[in-house]
Amino acid sequence: MAVPAPASTSAVLVRRVLGIDPGLRSTGFGVISVDGGALGYVTCGCIRTGEAELPLRLGVILRDLCEVIARYRPTEVAIEKVFVNVNPQSTLLLGQARGAAISAAVLAEIPVNEYTALQVKQAVVGHGKAAKQQVQDMVRRLLKLQREPSPDAADALACAIAHAHNAQGLAQMRGAGRRVRRGRLL
Repeated sequence: MAVPAPASTSAVLVRRVLGIDPGLRSTGFGVISVDGGALGYVTCGCIRTGEAELPLRLGVILRDLCEVIARYRPTEVAIEKVFVNVNPQSTLLLGQARGAAISAAVLAEIPVNEYTALQVKQAVVGHGKAAKQQVQDMVRRLLKLQREPSPDAADALACAIAHAHNAQGLAQMRGAGRRVRRGRLL
């Protein structure tokens, strides 16, 4: 379910970032626009895969993200990295869902950027131990949404926001005469 977009006052959209919070049952997605330092909300939602066999569920993630990419035309993708879980089987399944999501971006020839949950929470809330509700609230505030998106969609939007902030900081460092490669100062 997509959250309605607020009225936009921005005339030119420079970049569009698709944030993805991968999951086998529910993959959150969120698209934001980045115009200089201003962030704008485009859309968000969740891809639900149901209870089918694993290959079919991965196919749903790939197909639906390809549709999101075709419709909203992001210029960059930010995806959350998989963390090692207590249950190795769950970690492997999550990794496969993440692979399907990355494949959608690669098929569309869009650069993929990866962030840990800690990095995303640090960028959006200010500390890496933030609760899901805090992330939802800050996403709502930063994007000036009338209501909070679902937890998975909020995590995806947060990932996109973290990437927008990260890319902005790297651009400033490049402007200061420093070289950056793979997100690192040289």
